[in-house]
Amino acid sequence: MSGTKIDFNLVTTKGSQPRTAAITAAIIAGWTGRDRAAMEKHIVELEALGVKRPASTPIFYRVAAARLTTAAEIEASGGDSSGEVEFFLATIDSRLWVGVGSDHTDRKVETIGVTISKQMCDKPVGTDIWPYDEVAGHWDKLILRSYAVEAGKRSLYQEGPVTTMLDPLDLIARYPAGKGRLAEGALMFCGTLAAKGGIRPSERFEIELEDPVLDRKLTHAYDIACLPVEG
Repeated sequence: MSGTKIDFNLVTTKGSQPRTAAITAAIIAGWTGRDRAAMEKHIVELEALGVKRPASTPIFYRVAAARLTTAAEIEASGGDSSGEVEFFLATIDSRLWVGVGSDHTDRKVETIGVTISKQMCDKPVGTDIWPYDEVAGHWDKLILRSYAVEAGKRSLYQEGPVTTMLDPLDLIARYPAGKGRLAEGALMFCGTLAAKGGIRPSERFEIELEDPVLDRKLTHAYDIACLPVEG
């Protein structure tokens, strides 16, 4: 079976250990908002860029697992791509884990077709992941946050509670191909927040998932190298 291997660090309240996991399926869940007004705001943001409204909410896009990366830099064609912070879920060793990633997307191609645009860019993910069962009891306290570095200046790009999106188990239950579960080796991005100041490209993108109850964070950052578009 095709896929990719990712070197994760399994972080629990008792310690951490490295684990190379075979990821065989990557899913991007879109339009996962609980707050219909906030979701509408994000839809309007994309409509302003020429992106059509989704056929359903939520909707589940498939991308090649090989697009997942923990690298500190990604390459993108042209200067029309941008990141967006998301928490992701992954089943490893029959246990559900939560991490932080960026659904980096080519916004120009997105106006042509969302599925195609999702496949155009690498999907950065952080190496540290937590067991979902360790945060399930205080899930509504977790905060997603991102920072964009533009012209050398770092600014807050997104911020909000994970409860902006559907509950993880509810989202998994809605994934038709999963038949009520997230299969071993599957990784699912679970939705994002509206961007402060609008969606825009940056030279560097920093993401985090904060757990204020256990006083810890999952973080990742990456630079974006823009490749020339010759024609």
